[in-house]
Amino acid sequence: MQLDELVKEANRQLTICNACRYCEGYCPVFPALEMRQELGKGDVVFLAHLCHECRACYYACMYSPPHDFQINLPQALSLVRIETYREWSWPPWLGRSFVHQHIGNILAVATTVMVMLLALLLRGPSRIFGVHLGPGAFYAVIPFFAMVIPAIALVFYAAMVWLNGGAQFWREARPAFGGERGMQALGATINDALSLKWLKGGGPGCYYPSAKPSSLRRVYHSFVFYGFLSALISTILAGIYQDIFHRLPPYSLASFPVIFGFIGGVAMIIGVTGLIVVKSKSDPTPATSNAPKLDYAFLAILGLASLSGLLTLILRATAAMGICLTIHLGLVAALFITAPYGKFVHSMYRSLALFLYRTRHEQVAENAHEKRRAVAPAEVTPSAKSKI
Repeated sequence: MQLDELVKEANRQLTICNACRYCEGYCPVFPALEMRQELGKGDVVFLAHLCHECRACYYACMYSPPHDFQINLPQALSLVRIETYREWSWPPWLGRSFVHQHIGNILAVATTVMVMLLALLLRGPSRIFGVHLGPGAFYAVIPFFAMVIPAIALVFYAAMVWLNGGAQFWREARPAFGGERGMQALGATINDALSLKWLKGGGPGCYYPSAKPSSLRRVYHSFVFYGFLSALISTILAGIYQDIFHRLPPYSLASFPVIFGFIGGVAMIIGVTGLIVVKSKSDPTPATSNAPKLDYAFLAILGLASLSGLLTLILRATAAMGICLTIHLGLVAALFITAPYGKFVHSMYRSLALFLYRTRHEQVAENAHEKRRAVAPAEVTPSAKSKI
């Protein structure tokens, strides 16, 4: 279905929601919706990416199916989101992976297998399956530049695709909903992202896996989110150790790169496993057919990359280290090359939507405060009292 048709249906449902306003306390979608009397395409796109799919509105709605209004806002906004992912992706044939998940799956598997085959062909079985100890042991399996140059290229490629999509979202949504309070809004956006504030479903939690509020989704998201940040910190610290202190990996178990990497890997495995279980038991009605597939594909790659990284650390003094490292690098490459074509892309769009919400929200709140002050009775000073 084309984006314009999906926007039209989402607009119909949002218009009914804007008249009802029963769900205004659940998430930022409804306070943002109330700021508009009429909705254009940019408004609907913005609200779709602002939605965190907590499903609180669906289970609270008196107009959800089988009512004639057929209100299923989480599903309608999810369909708009996925179609914008596809339409704003580049190249277009890879963007089709948002609606044909097998394309992304084939790309991930092919990338992982290609890295492993290249390592075996160029380095040989003796390097891959040999025992390597001491500083530089990892580079005895895969040379440093063979790790870094492809990694930089993949990160740069993913960033360019993301920036292209982000720019298109900004052009679409910014004129419709942008405000002016940039720095304050940025701080509020960072706080919203780091605290996962809007995964609370209005307070008690998201409606996963059933029609009862639960904090499980937010807890497991926190494990994945902060685990990923911990792994990123580990990578940065490893670069500092190597390039500034001239200490080659692998590092001791008590070193900061290993501690942060271990914590991050374990946290991501816990979070990924929990999210897969919760999603597998969740009610499929408020979701689209493609959304769970995107979730599972991303979670599977992230979980396997985390597991292979931990195995590389644990087995680094054995002959299994080389193959574990090779598999890990292949999975990391698959994670980054599929990042622009899978669920991971939602983090960029949602962050931009939160920023736009905060710019407008803070501005409207301040304007309302100024209006209240303007109509408030003037304060009577002591000198004025004495003259009365």
